[in-house]
Amino acid sequence: MRVGIGYDIHRLMEGKKLVLGGIEIPFIKGLVGYSDADVLLHAIADAMLGAASLGDIGLHFPDTDPGYKGARSADLLKKVNDLINKNGYRLNNTDVVLVAEEPKISPFVADMKKKISGILNVDESQVSIKATTNEGVGSIGRGEAIASYAVATLEKL
Repeated sequence: MRVGIGYDIHRLMEGKKLVLGGIEIPFIKGLVGYSDADVLLHAIADAMLGAASLGDIGLHFPDTDPGYKGARSADLLKKVNDLINKNGYRLNNTDVVLVAEEPKISPFVADMKKKISGILNVDESQVSIKATTNEGVGSIGRGEAIASYAVATLEKL
């Protein structure tokens, strides 16, 4: 069994699409990034890469490569999963915490779990998603950003 942790944070901006957990969430702001800036999927990808000791998402999908400009994070997570499998591992489970003042994500968690489990080819019970606020503290608390933490465990194929 291997364990990895991932973290990501992106700024919010009006007029951008908000994509979290691979699905579009209706909101007046969206995350700013080189890709679609899905902090939830980025954190999972980093946790998986870390557990396999394969670096991080920036190493595999650098923001200096024009091929990743505007990329769907769901596609990047699929590539990470393929790399993990190629290296002799598969995801056992992932546990994610999204940190945001708004929007409330509880109405979207079931769809996110379905999307992520499909990308990773695992059962939905192997994907856990929770959310919390930053209690008004810092950039997240002021509604300027959203962050995500993830833990992933991998097992040998």
